[in-house]
Amino acid sequence: PGTQSRALAMLLLCLAGVAQGHQSNAVAVFCSHIFKRNRDLTKAWRGKTEQLLRVDEHDFTMRPAFGGPAIPVGVDVQVESLDSISEVDMDFTMTLYLRHYWKDERLSFPSTNNKSMTFDGRLVKKIWVPDVFFVHSKRSFIHDTTTDNIMLRVFPDGHVLYSMRVTVTAMCNMDFSHFPLDSQTCSLELESYAYTDEDLMLYWKNGNESLKTDEKISLSQFLIQKFHTTSRLAFYSSTGWYNRLYINFTLRRHIFFFLLQTYFPATLMVMLSWVSFWIDRRAVPARVSLGITTVLTMSTIITGVNASMPRVSYIKAVDIYLWVSFVFVFLSVLEYAAVNYLTTVQERKERKLRERFSCSCGIPHSKTMMLDGNYSESDANSLAGYTRNQMAAEEEKPEKMVVHLAMSNESNSSRKRGLKGHVGLRIIQNTHAIDKYSRLIFPGTYIFFNLIYWSVFS
Repeated sequence: PGTQSRALAMLLLCLAGVAQGHQSNAVAVFCSHIFKRNRDLTKAWRGKTEQLLRVDEHDFTMRPAFGGPAIPVGVDVQVESLDSISEVDMDFTMTLYLRHYWKDERLSFPSTNNKSMTFDGRLVKKIWVPDVFFVHSKRSFIHDTTTDNIMLRVFPDGHVLYSMRVTVTAMCNMDFSHFPLDSQTCSLELESYAYTDEDLMLYWKNGNESLKTDEKISLSQFLIQKFHTTSRLAFYSSTGWYNRLYINFTLRRHIFFFLLQTYFPATLMVMLSWVSFWIDRRAVPARVSLGITTVLTMSTIITGVNASMPRVSYIKAVDIYLWVSFVFVFLSVLEYAAVNYLTTVQERKERKLRERFSCSCGIPHSKTMMLDGNYSESDANSLAGYTRNQMAAEEEKPEKMVVHLAMSNESNSSRKRGLKGHVGLRIIQNTHAIDKYSRLIFPGTYIFFNLIYWSVFS
């Protein structure tokens, strides 16, 4: 009681000093402390917030204007970041600021300066807020560092702004038929979970201006071409019609990475397989090892590309390029197999001819040379003058080489007709000709394929 009487006396002294216009320094400091403490409106206002908004006087389990027309709820979104795009899982991850605007007259309060009041997430649990969710969402959460990233702003006339920071991972149906020369369009869909269009009407608050993006948004594999908004009604057979909002964005894939990692290596492997056309056909280890190496390398490239892609049931653009390149490499191996086989057949025929004409027609000291399939018509004509009588006359010259032709004693004209009849078979019999034509056919066909491929898919 003594302390209270002294405090009351000091308070009366302060009031008396204020009334008379003079007071001591000690009393002035004490009075200033008392008035400053009494003007701590924050502590006084905090205890009256719920009373000012009349939260306890209303049932906020029901929507505003319950039983009347649908309550309009405006929405706008600011995209903070587009975190990742996954081709394997066919989804994307986005962080955004989601804001709702509506009017709830139950939250109106008297105000002389018409200023709003801002609250954190603790008041959200006590009032009605729209039950918007993300359709086709796989994972989503509201950021809670250092506190829940939720803001509630109430205006004197009952208008409410409800904002939250959300990260959501949603499904995106991608079409990889033109991969990696493709463009993908993904959508993030918002919808009320409980309220149909008869109770809640979702709409974009400012049309296309309701969606804003950060200029620093970028992705490693994609170029963001555009963001835009749409809306339409969604029907569920069990519950009815709902307003659904769409955030659409179009992505264009960067091709340079795939040029370095896929297209250039595949093209180089095809070109490397053509080197075997310039290697001697008798160098079997060199040509076989080169062909097998290029085939295995192409198989590795195809496996690596498919490992990072979903197992779709249709053909992708990169599959066409890689498999055509693989066919070219494989055909170069088959080309040498054909060359080697025809060479073996030709040598077998030459061996039979040597066995048939092993006798040198009575010339014991002569040397015999058989012509293979590479002789020309001029060579045959130059040897056409040799007859069996002339060959017999050469018995007196044991050291001179005699050439025996596997021809009958026909006239020169008949020999020429026989040679001309075999011109059509020389391309097959002459294994060098197969390699020579392959040097032109393989590169020309592959270049033609590239022209068609890039003109169609780019």
